Amino acid sequence: MAVRVGIRELRAKLASHLESVTPIEVTRHGRTTGLYVPFPQEGSQDERQRLLEAGRLIQAELERHGLTEEELSADFKAWRQRQHQP
Repeated sequence: MAVRVGIRELRAKLASHLESVTPIEVTRHGRTTGLYVPFPQEGSQDERQRLLEAGRLIQAELERHGLTEEELSADFKAWRQRQHQP
């Protein structure tokens, strides 16, 4: 589960937040603006394992917000199409 942190607090305590293993839901004026999901820092994991673990953390956050991968993918595709329109 992510920790909700305001943008000002994130800036003020950036170093400690970046060292955390807990995902951070970044807010501005009470609205979520982003999600920071850290890579696990366990020395025994290779890059692929770390990416897979980060993916599991993201999946947990999607479920917490009631979103599916399909909804996220559709939203992303729609966003990309809007970006390519003149």
